[in-house]
Amino acid sequence: MPDIDSSTQGEMIEAVDEKISAIRTQSLDFSFNELADMYSDGELIIKPDFQRMFRWSEGAQARFIESLLLELPIPPIFLIERDDRIYELIDGLQRFSSYLHFRGQLKMDGEILPPLVLSDCDIVKELNGHTYKDLPRALEIKLKRSYVRAEILRKESDPRLRYYMFKRLNTGGERLTEQEVRNATIRLLSNDFNAFIVELSDDENFKECIDSVNENAILRKFDQELVLRFFALRNWGEKYKHEVADFLTEYMEAVSDDTDPTSFDYDREREAFRKTFLIIKRISEILDYGSKIFGSYDPRKGQVRGQFSVFHFEGIAIGLQRVIDEVDPDNVDQMNALAEVVRTGKADPTFLRATGGGKNDRVPYRARVNYFSDRFAGALS
Repeated sequence: MPDIDSSTQGEMIEAVDEKISAIRTQSLDFSFNELADMYSDGELIIKPDFQRMFRWSEGAQARFIESLLLELPIPPIFLIERDDRIYELIDGLQRFSSYLHFRGQLKMDGEILPPLVLSDCDIVKELNGHTYKDLPRALEIKLKRSYVRAEILRKESDPRLRYYMFKRLNTGGERLTEQEVRNATIRLLSNDFNAFIVELSDDENFKECIDSVNENAILRKFDQELVLRFFALRNWGEKYKHEVADFLTEYMEAVSDDTDPTSFDYDREREAFRKTFLIIKRISEILDYGSKIFGSYDPRKGQVRGQFSVFHFEGIAIGLQRVIDEVDPDNVDQMNALAEVVRTGKADPTFLRATGGGKNDRVPYRARVNYFSDRFAGALS
């Protein structure tokens, strides 16, 4: 390990102290009843996108209620204090939502869910089959008075440090996808770009082009990740090296952070996105591929598979960007020429060598994009 001179040590200590001074925290103990009342009164909120990540099974929820009744230790929850003094939950979703569900107070997409019926309690099995209203009065009171430590990030804290705190609190419960974490955290910097991605993920042409993506992946926001991937590679493709998840997160952070010099013209980018997937949809119609336009190729059968391939998505969608301003989606000759490039390209060994396992780094990425980029340009010349 290299020696660190005294001046460098001092700079390191000063840098850490500076960041510490930018964080204002407070630790408080709340009863779950207090938290539930705050939730009902709008003084403690759970953002809808974050609330939809509540995925504990009913058995897991019931066992948490059982833990409270048995006075077993539970981890703290984390809150941020907004400028209007309202608290927002940023970690502890599964636990707090389980309590609200049992009390019959949990809202999902604006609707109150039916109260949780306890099941799979394995320590006090006598609890199974009962709701909150069935509990003996003594247990009702015991549950209401169950306490949890709340770590609160005060409103005076640096917004970017609030963002990083939320980002690093993806702990416990069911593991979230990278895009779910981005959606939940990036709004602490700005929600504009995130809302833009959600908007375009609902574009009809885009949805038809990626219709081969399975329903579970859509539920885990893979469609939104594809929209993010499109813009990140379209605008930052030269910076991509290997770790896709980190690359996408860094791009989303850069666009969302007002202090970052990265520019993003929402009107221009929206137009490019909509035009790209209109063109690709028309190419798919010409080739009669349907939802298989981004399907991988089966050389044994000589046909396109129904399985979605992100490599084909990148090659075709990003490859089009070189000529996107020249293409007229209503020009039949142009559409036929581009369709022929896609038809031959999906089966061309030159392109296929840049797809498949282990082809997620910079060199094969550039090869598959350049393959279609060069041929699309040639077809229109």
